[in-house]
Amino acid sequence: MNKRESAETMALRAFSWLLGQDDLVGVFLNATGAGQDELSKLAGDPVFLGAVLDFLMEDDARVIGFCDSAGLPYTAVIQARQGLPGGDLPNWT
Repeated sequence: MNKRESAETMALRAFSWLLGQDDLVGVFLNATGAGQDELSKLAGDPVFLGAVLDFLMEDDARVIGFCDSAGLPYTAVIQARQGLPGGDLPNWT
């Protein structure tokens, strides 16, 4: 599996986790402007998957929650983000 495929797989796992978080789904949909009826289509879009990881990285608690549930190191999210469109841009924060 190449870096892009691995990143997409990780983002899909994060997306699945996110959809299971009742307190975050609405916040995520509002932040992205996505509608619930579009989610299955958007799950195949690498740019959207990057937005999923960006949303997680906005809050340490989200990263910790996802990574703990998936048994991943906390750095896995940012590493996956780098493999998706826009992820190779510098982070100024």
